[in-house]
Amino acid sequence: MTSTRRRNIEKIAFEGPAGTLEGALMVPPADVRGLCVVCHPHPLYGGTMDNKVVYTLAAAAVAQGFAALRFNFRGVRGSAGRHDAGQGEVEDTLEAVAWLQAYSGARPLLLAGFSFGAQMALRAAQTTQPCGLITVGTPGAGRLDAEDPPSPACPWLAIHGRDDDVVDYAQTLSWLQTTHPHARLETIAGTGHFFHGHLGELRARVEPFIASLG
Repeated sequence: MTSTRRRNIEKIAFEGPAGTLEGALMVPPADVRGLCVVCHPHPLYGGTMDNKVVYTLAAAAVAQGFAALRFNFRGVRGSAGRHDAGQGEVEDTLEAVAWLQAYSGARPLLLAGFSFGAQMALRAAQTTQPCGLITVGTPGAGRLDAEDPPSPACPWLAIHGRDDDVVDYAQTLSWLQTTHPHARLETIAGTGHFFHGHLGELRARVEPFIASLG
């Protein structure tokens, strides 16, 4: 593992299944009470760990005492490998979790993701036993030509823009109600997929959920 620090963000690198992956670790100023891994949007459509929704989720976690790791999936910017249509990206997520747990010790784990990254977080939740899951702008499994994973046992907050122009709100609502009724869906009115002008409201929905996690 290598790292460089800039302000409160530490640039790190760790080994993934397809080679070295780059990431950014944010740590709260006080005691760390939990760990959070945040997954970014679709790599083939410009998604990176520096996406503003991804950063907002990480910052919200840090504000609630969680060390937050963002990372670039294989083939994105400085991360080795090439896009693997979701399967390899789940493996990348699991390696990110393993790295963060080895680096910070055994603490409650929160998984979060935006768009494509929301599905990666949901799939990683099947084997990591997180204390909570946050998905934003979540596409149903059919968008990835994959089978739908079972619902995780942990609390799950799903947030969606009512005017989402990429992932249809009605389809996501139907998918959650039919397949994952245990998920708590919160809708933000007047915003599309990327939450332009609504990042503050997004964070205001996320932080109380994180605060409630044991």
